[in-house]
Amino acid sequence: MADDDISGVLAGVGPRLRALRQKRGATLAEVAEETGISLSTLSRLESGQRRPTLELLLPLAKAYGVQLDELVGAPPTGDPRIHPRPFTRHGQTFVPLTKHLGGLHAYKQILPVRPLPEGTRPGLGTHEGHEWLYVLSGRLWLALGDTDLVLTAGEAAEFDTRTPHGFANAGDRPVEFLSLFGAQGERMHVRARPSGD
Repeated sequence: MADDDISGVLAGVGPRLRALRQKRGATLAEVAEETGISLSTLSRLESGQRRPTLELLLPLAKAYGVQLDELVGAPPTGDPRIHPRPFTRHGQTFVPLTKHLGGLHAYKQILPVRPLPEGTRPGLGTHEGHEWLYVLSGRLWLALGDTDLVLTAGEAAEFDTRTPHGFANAGDRPVEFLSLFGAQGERMHVRARPSGD
């Protein structure tokens, strides 16, 4: 971390300390009594006239019931989980499960109950790529070319997206499915083989 970055982080400590104290409804004198830090030191810390040290911040973090990271405004660290932001397109919800721009994209898709008019099929479209589906719950109507399939929980399908295709909910509750899509035509590579036993 550069010196300018450190100075910026330290400059933010005073206002955070003041906000925490005020939120708690405590006076400087009450915090001084609880932490053993002098009233003048606390006042200078909050106004930015005193550089915070670990010896000063640890008792303050304990008194305010916060993590030390919260006092210094440390950036979030190493959370390996993906935090997807769902979006809606054509009436269905997409939850992205990958963050990268290239290669395969994974989505959880949710189709609400929306019956199609009698005698109609889902709208068909084509585009470059390859798609693999796995139904988690409900009944998914997959129109693929001239073929209509209804996939249920635990069933999967794989197809070239240049084949006209479309989806609809074929049941009476939302259908949830996983979709892996390769825009460049990437395909799944299944390595598991049934044993001969």
